[in-house]
Amino acid sequence: MVASVKDSEHLMDQPVRMEESPDPPFEKTYKNLFNGLTGGAPLPKNLLELSAVEECELPLIDLSQLNLGDSERQTCKKQISRASREWGFFQVINHGISLDVLEKLREEQVKLFKKPFNEKINYKDLNFSAGSYRWGTPSATSLKQLSWSEAFHVSLSDVLGTGGLDSLSSIMEQFAVMVSELSQQLVDILAEEMGQKSGFFKETCLPNTCYLRLNRYPRCPIYPQMFGIMPHTDSDFITVLHQDHIGGLQLVKDGKWFTVKPNQEALIINIGDLFQAWSNNVYKSVEHRVVANPLSDRFSIAYFFCPSYETVIKSGEEPCVYRSFSFGEYRKQVQEDVKILGHKIGLPRFLVRSH
Repeated sequence: MVASVKDSEHLMDQPVRMEESPDPPFEKTYKNLFNGLTGGAPLPKNLLELSAVEECELPLIDLSQLNLGDSERQTCKKQISRASREWGFFQVINHGISLDVLEKLREEQVKLFKKPFNEKINYKDLNFSAGSYRWGTPSATSLKQLSWSEAFHVSLSDVLGTGGLDSLSSIMEQFAVMVSELSQQLVDILAEEMGQKSGFFKETCLPNTCYLRLNRYPRCPIYPQMFGIMPHTDSDFITVLHQDHIGGLQLVKDGKWFTVKPNQEALIINIGDLFQAWSNNVYKSVEHRVVANPLSDRFSIAYFFCPSYETVIKSGEEPCVYRSFSFGEYRKQVQEDVKILGHKIGLPRFLVRSH
């Protein structure tokens, strides 16, 4: 149930004790966005629609089939390809990353995010690069552009080879090695199913170009139907996601939003923009979002399989839907659009224009 305007104003006027609270000061920083709701004004339409979303179960693929006979192996590969074409999302079990590693990573992740906000914005305990901690949406000009979340966005090269300086860096390194191998295996299969050679990904997607993102979506007591992260597509080849039991991930299928049913034993895989362009629209980069929870925090960790900025994305199929472009050019265009428009345009910017 949405809190009253009076309750909201009371919460927003409370002093933010940053030295103690782990929560970013959303209410204080974005108070001007919430002020538009005073005086009994209704919630924006996009905030009211989020709760009336039907639940779905993503295609579930057992990767242990890849280690069986040729028939089972080929069936598994076809399942991966079909899900990537029809859904742009699927989930995998027996993926080679032990549940023990995932549980330990979640424990360390929770400890990290429980640190005071003021400590997180200056976090230097690991080899995290400056600016790795992010929260909210700096460019937001309306509530529909505000993401009620915080994250540590870390280059894989900052995680690998740390020598286990502490328990967090140690478990992050273990996870990074495993999720990198899994990602490489999946993109190789997807390339093979298109009749393409997989060497392209081994050469271009290196540790210093791939990223881990530790996410926390704090409970949102003011407006439960806020976005944890606003609708978007991923600007990579594939993303590997491990989420908790809280749920909140939603995606578009056949023009309709669905809520993804959580499965803690599975990892979620989704196709990114670069793979859609590289495959000439065979594999789908699907719009998705996270809805904030009014009662509980939600935690997830995402791995983004990215190439170097110099890598040119070009389809081997004709006629090409998209013109060739470098990843650096793509990232620059996305950043410009977000800065100017408040949201990403993405692949439509790179369509081949018919004459």
